This record gives sequence, C-alpha cells and structure tokens, in this order.
Amino acid sequence: MSSRLQKGSADTMNSGEPRILISVNQLRERLLDPGWRIIDVRHDLFDITAGRKAFEAGHIPGAVFAGIDTDLSGRKNGNNGRHPLPPRDALVEAFRRWGINNDMQVVAYDAQGGQFASRLWWLARWLGHERVGLLDGGWPAWLAQTKLSSSEPAPPTRGNFNAGASRVSLKSADQVLQSLGTDRMVLDARTAERYRGEQEPIDPIAGHIPGAHNRPWQQNLNPDQTFKSPQLLRSEFQRVLGTRNAEQITHQCGSGVTACHSVFAMELAGLPGSALYGGSWSEWIADRSRPIATGEEKAAEG
Repeated sequence: MSSRLQKGSADTMNSGEPRILISVNQLRERLLDPGWRIIDVRHDLFDITAGRKAFEAGHIPGAVFAGIDTDLSGRKNGNNGRHPLPPRDALVEAFRRWGINNDMQVVAYDAQGGQFASRLWWLARWLGHERVGLLDGGWPAWLAQTKLSSSEPAPPTRGNFNAGASRVSLKSADQVLQSLGTDRMVLDARTAERYRGEQEPIDPIAGHIPGAHNRPWQQNLNPDQTFKSPQLLRSEFQRVLGTRNAEQITHQCGSGVTACHSVFAMELAGLPGSALYGGSWSEWIADRSRPIATGEEKAAEG
C-alpha cells in the first residue's frame, strides 16, 4: 500500500452534508481512516458464488464482503420474490459484524456500476444510517486508478451499530396494486426486452406491471460505468416525471435489487423521496391474480 496514504481526520465530508457518491480519489485518501468502512457487494445473478470468489481473489484493502443472497436478502417463501428484504435485526447484526458504528461513513462498491452496491446503500438508509455512499465506477475504476488490491481479510472488528428511523420509502405489492391507474408512476428498471415481455432470462413469467414506464437502470450511468452528473440525471428524470414529484414515483425491477440504483440516482439528482417496491416483478407474478401487461406502453426518456 502506498506510503502516501495517511489516516484522515474530520473534514467537510464528515462535518458537512453526507455524500452519497464517493470518487476513487476521495476513498483512497480515507483508506486508513478508522471512521470509514468499505463494503464489497460484487455479485452475479447467474452465479451466486462469483462475488465471494472475486472478493477472495482481490479487493479494496480493508474491505469486507456482503453477499446479496446471504446478507442483503431474507428467506424466500415462494411468494415474496427472489430477494426479499432481510429481517431488520439480522441486518443490524450484519452491520455490527462488518465493524460498522453509527457515526461511520460506509462506502459500498461492486463491479457493475453500482447495480448491486446500491442495494446496500438502500438497506443502510432503511436502517436509518445516513452516512453511506457508493464508490463511483466501483472496482474497475478503483483498480485502474490506484492499482491497489488485497486478498487479505480485514482484521475482525465488531461494531456497535443500532438502527434508527427509516430514511427511505417502501411500497408493498398491495400498495402498488391499489395505485394502478392513479397519479403514481411505477418505473421499471429492467431492460426494455424484459419490460416488453420479449425475453425473461430469470423469472418464470415475462411482462410488466400494467401502466409501468420503462427506464433501465443502466441509463443512470456514463459509458465508463460512472454516474451521470446530478444535473443531467435531474433533467432526464424530470422528463420522465412530467408534473409529478419524486414522492409519486415507485421503482421496481426483477427482485428489488437493481431498482435501488434508480432510487439512488434520483437522490443524486436532487430528487429524494421516491419509493422502492421491494418484492418487484418476481413477487408480483407469484400471485397469478395480479394483472400483467406485455408490449410497449410508454418508454421513459433518459
């Protein structure tokens, strides 16, 4: 590890408004800061062992690993989707196991532009933790810019994290069903092909929630997998929202993971307050009485 790295002290990132997007340089400057905790959330939807293997092969020094299926999701019962929310007490225990305290800055990263790390960001906010952000560009940007990698596990440190009041909005399947045909907008973060029902590589039924608009989560990113500027994101989302405000938006995807990316992007754009449908499409189709649509309704701009 470079000798230029030094332990940080409080600065504007700790004393000012919490930042939700952290650059590689900002994280490198704080790499030895005991008030920062780095969480590796690399994952592959088609190989649930891939994230752990990648972490063991090399990760940001000092990072700990969080598994989407093992740590950031609860038990499936056949009706609650592929990645149901974990029990709050189990998630609090995981935060303590990762060495997190309430006053810490948490930084999550993955290798897909925040596709999975945004789940940890949302869950931390769900537990009331405000100082949590994503590493812009994730693991590829970190490795390209710093060349710093470690295969050594972080020293075991137990935190004393306690949950507080939720800082996010969560909608149930019944609430989404009741909102259909109202001024609330459902934004589907899946690819256009999955939204239209032309292909469905993961779930047993293709299609989308009737009336939902489609804005794939990838539209939040630049070609290099960093986030678009807050100004550009705001402009794009405002074209989608029209006269609606952020509180009238509910995000969903296949299982409630990548939809967190769009909640994050709206927050980054200065449009806080949009909701997550946690069960998303995989929960929606578990009850065959819920309506399903296919084809193109209205693709969201962006």
